[in-house]
Amino acid sequence: MTKARVVLVTGGMGGLGETISTKMVDGGYKVAVTYSPGNTKHAEWVAQMKAEGYDIVAVPCDVADIDSCAQAVAQVQEQLGPVDVLVNNAGITRDMTFRKMDKVNWDAVLRTNLDSLFNMSKQVADGMVDRGWGRVINVSSVNGSKGAFGQTNYSAAKAGVHGFTKALALEVAKKGVTVNTISPGYIGTKMVTAIPKEVLDSKILPNIPVGRLGKPEEVAGLIIYLASEEAAFVTGANIAINGGQHMQ
Repeated sequence: MTKARVVLVTGGMGGLGETISTKMVDGGYKVAVTYSPGNTKHAEWVAQMKAEGYDIVAVPCDVADIDSCAQAVAQVQEQLGPVDVLVNNAGITRDMTFRKMDKVNWDAVLRTNLDSLFNMSKQVADGMVDRGWGRVINVSSVNGSKGAFGQTNYSAAKAGVHGFTKALALEVAKKGVTVNTISPGYIGTKMVTAIPKEVLDSKILPNIPVGRLGKPEEVAGLIIYLASEEAAFVTGANIAINGGQHMQ
């Protein structure tokens, strides 16, 4: 890599996003992350990362708001340069059965998990096309492929992620820009490991053929591959990384 590419990871401070960010730095990329405007611990996180050898830029961004996304990307470009790799990782859950679900919780998940792809990609796609190189990597979920009880909002949003991926991939394919989806299963992040052990042991792990949770580093490794020069012929793909839990 002659010149360090600039990577922007949404939701890069928590769980999977943090691992993606640090592994990208390890890979020689210049990395920026977004954090929710209400997160008061961002400076502490940046300082901790720096102490561990990771010089990461953090910018506030409400991914559900397009103006906030425009401001965040402008800030990244000012500090690091044009965004070469966008990892749309930010997401939330508001789980409940459809009978109990209200419009507020439906809208919150759709806006954060799906509208955010438009809001963020809109800021960087034209620049990637103009420069003749770019990578957009969208983080979906196994539950976007197979559905999940109590997740009509989340499953709908995550299924929509790949529809967006395929359409945008077609539009930019001849311009050196790839757009791909990854669909992780149960990964050993803090959110998943907080699930009661009896639930993990009786309900989740028996449905994963490899018999364990995925590692955040394994997902980060897939993203690093998709961001690489060697992945230039991979576009419009949805790559499952779920231990065999759901096979298409």
